Amino acid sequence: MQHKKIVFTLTLAGLFTLPNFAFANDSSELEELRGLVQELSQQVKVLARKGEINEEETAKAKKEAPVVKASSSGFSFGSADGKNEIKFRGIVQADHRSYSNGANDVRGRSDTRAGTLDTKTGFRDAEDTSLLRRVRPTIEGKVGGKYGFRFTPEFAGGSASVVDAYGEANFNPAFNIRAGKFKSSVGLERLQGGGDTKFIERSYVTNAILPNRDLGASVYGDVLDKKLSYNFGVVNGVTDGGNISTGTEYSGSREYTARLFTTPFADNANALSGLGFGIGATWTDFTGERNLDFVKTSAADATRNGLPSYVSAGQQTFFRYGSASVADGERFRFSPQASYYLGPLGLITEYARVDQDVSLLKSTTSNADSIIAPDTRKKLSHDAWQIAASYLLTGEEASFKGVKPKNDFDLDKGGWGAWELVARYSEINLDEDTFKNQAGKFASEGTDKKSAYADLSKSAKSAESWALGVNWYLNANAKIALNYEHTSFDGGALQKGLKQATKINAKGSNIADREDEDAIFARFQVAF
Repeated sequence: MQHKKIVFTLTLAGLFTLPNFAFANDSSELEELRGLVQELSQQVKVLARKGEINEEETAKAKKEAPVVKASSSGFSFGSADGKNEIKFRGIVQADHRSYSNGANDVRGRSDTRAGTLDTKTGFRDAEDTSLLRRVRPTIEGKVGGKYGFRFTPEFAGGSASVVDAYGEANFNPAFNIRAGKFKSSVGLERLQGGGDTKFIERSYVTNAILPNRDLGASVYGDVLDKKLSYNFGVVNGVTDGGNISTGTEYSGSREYTARLFTTPFADNANALSGLGFGIGATWTDFTGERNLDFVKTSAADATRNGLPSYVSAGQQTFFRYGSASVADGERFRFSPQASYYLGPLGLITEYARVDQDVSLLKSTTSNADSIIAPDTRKKLSHDAWQIAASYLLTGEEASFKGVKPKNDFDLDKGGWGAWELVARYSEINLDEDTFKNQAGKFASEGTDKKSAYADLSKSAKSAESWALGVNWYLNANAKIALNYEHTSFDGGALQKGLKQATKINAKGSNIADREDEDAIFARFQVAF
């Protein structure tokens, strides 16, 4: 339409500038007039075509121009067709921990490592501290529409490490491949992002029993109208709650992981629409490293013997295997899990159990094939469970992801963000055989076949924790959290008046419970 207007305007302009146009009678003047009109018409057509070409080039350039976005979910730039994109995201969490009760176990350490020790108990009071819990910038994106990547380093804790580093192929929602270092898709709470968790520290199910991150490959997807999610992986394998390094795995064993999770009523507009449940599992046949220097037959290094230690909600170690214990056979974990969301209410519950073959090392030997003490292999079973509830006082919809307030906190406009109350009970129970020798008697740690796998005077056999908290979401990116958590232990200390060097008796009657832990945790978080 614009081109026609140009043609019409220029034609009229040419006609009205011709002298004596209305009264021209001479044939030569008429011919000259026709020539001028034709020339003007041709020029107008050329100009119109140039205009069309410019519009086409402008439209083409617009289609090819990079798209830059900035929002509460991060910053990105990508191709106009959406097939190539890079996103920048991040999270910073500044925490404070304050203990009214609680103990830091420094037994077995030297004065230079632990300061002045209490020679009677081996404990000292847990110390208040401020720390950076997570400092994680993230670069993620996709190329060619189907191939993606993610890289997340960690700068908290005084050193740099790699949290996530993987590539993936997203062929369709039902079939995807991922390879590199990533979260083990076994536990439900673990799959929540670090900024989306309802509590400042995760439960015993997540932090103690189930794996954290591993290195390998997995296939995953959503089927049955996205009502069933699956994930199957082959990875190097980590200890309970473990986070593998990006180095090579030394044993050559492989761990197999699997998880199925369904939301069968997701499309229904009723009270069951927010229900989801499933099960995860891992299996491997693994032997921990027994002799690190390959010359002396010494106890396996604590980080490579294939066995874990467990920490309380306040991140204080309450269980360690003895130095003579080593993973020596199958490890099987399974975890039934469920979640439920209805309006402002959210519920999550999980159970996890690990069955682990453990053996004891001999104290000395000249034969490298006989490091394991005979008749000491035993299958030990530890389990943990949790149930947690959350409720949004300000009426937002609860979900597995984070919370977006209806009204952001703003003193000028009167918004107060979103407020959420949370409560949780969690416990972990260790196999009682962990603390008994082959004769079925309680025994202290040692290096002969009559010793136990852990010392009940140094390690508790159970921990029970309950937590209350409040989360204040200032907006979709900023959150302030406050938790109070109480933990009680079964075992883990000697009766008063006994020195830490005292051996426990066969019945364990000289064992006492480790001091309860009462802690307040606070966090300020910014995530995008």
